[in-house]
Amino acid sequence: MNRLFGKAKPTEPPPNLTDCIAGVDSRAESIDKKVQRLEQELVKYKDQLKKMREGPAKNAVKQKALRVLKQKKMYETQSDNLRQQAFNMEQANYAHQSIKDTQSTVVAMKAGVKSMQKEFKKINIDEIEDIQDDMADMLEMSEEVQEALGRSYGTPDIDESELEAELDALGDEIALDDDTSYLDDAVSAPAAPDREPGADSIDLRNKDGVLVDEFGLPKIPASLKS
Repeated sequence: MNRLFGKAKPTEPPPNLTDCIAGVDSRAESIDKKVQRLEQELVKYKDQLKKMREGPAKNAVKQKALRVLKQKKMYETQSDNLRQQAFNMEQANYAHQSIKDTQSTVVAMKAGVKSMQKEFKKINIDEIEDIQDDMADMLEMSEEVQEALGRSYGTPDIDESELEAELDALGDEIALDDDTSYLDDAVSAPAAPDREPGADSIDLRNKDGVLVDEFGLPKIPASLKS
């Protein structure tokens, strides 16, 4: 069959917007370089025209400058058109990518909803409420057990008013015990004398170096007094 009708040519993939944008940008950059070279030529012709006198030579240079300027304008127009084409393709590419992203988001959301519905079917609301009731009952029973374990035995019944009166009286007693003003007199009292009266004004030793009392008589050692 292939010999009779020939083999079908493989279909080429459609052009990619990203590749088209890159190609157009490359062409625009190439044209911009040509515009820069023409601008440099115009600067040279302008400098020549300033130095030349009026005449055929100057007119010839002027014609060359006008031709270069015309080419520069043409390239600038082409560059602007290519930049606009690239911009339009970028906008189309952005819209296309946004649509693809939206489609992917919708597919992911649908899959998520189906998964949630599937898992939600496994949940029994009544069972959850029963568990909550059981937990509440268990906590209440635990509190009752703790209260029973903390119960005191053999404690006499005491009137609350008597306890409050005793507590107030205890506070007064503590306040009285904190009063240390009676110690002020003991702290401010003068120290007891450690020498005999008048001893500061009398020489305690005679000329022989013997200890004497306030009357000039030799003092008896304490050991002999006993």
